Amino acid sequence: MGRTAVLIDGFNLYHGMKKQRGRRHLWLDHVKLASLLRPRDQIVDVRYFTAAVLDDPDAARRQQTYLHALKAQHPSLLTIVEGRYQRKRMSCWSCGANRTSYEEKETDVNIAVALMEIAASAVVDTVLVVSADSDLCPAVRSAQRVAPQLTIVPAFPPHRRSGELRLLLPSAFTIGETKLRQSQLPPVVRDAATGAKFERPTYWQ
Repeated sequence: MGRTAVLIDGFNLYHGMKKQRGRRHLWLDHVKLASLLRPRDQIVDVRYFTAAVLDDPDAARRQQTYLHALKAQHPSLLTIVEGRYQRKRMSCWSCGANRTSYEEKETDVNIAVALMEIAASAVVDTVLVVSADSDLCPAVRSAQRVAPQLTIVPAFPPHRRSGELRLLLPSAFTIGETKLRQSQLPPVVRDAATGAKFERPTYWQ
């Protein structure tokens, strides 16, 4: 049984799942998913990379409920690593109208740093990277130089692909809908330490 760490690009996965089945699979248990994707391995470290929603109180509440549920379900195994969103003012070139857009910052850098930390520590055999972001390729190459024995496997979210990652790591595969459906958190997650409960948002059902 190999030891596996899992790095999850929350933004990449979220939008892939939404494109595939809307909000149906957003109440996702990342540890359970990792166990289904690597059934022969011991999952020893799961890191979920995300960023706090801006300017949408309802979405922010759903996100916080979900993050609390994840931590309550796997308090000692799952780590949440937060980047940030940055507001950007955009102008329409044809009509001159202004709008605010949001750009996620730091996630790819945080994943790259985590990958290098894991490679340098030599405590796992495999890293499963749930992302199709080709910006991670330089970090993958560096990790391979630091730890040639480390197996790095990209798991592409639905409707997300990276030819560059697949060329670099031919073991890449796409996460199927069945695995996502089988990896949902319970409808109500209870925190064993505090007694708090976190319910799947109605909007996600």
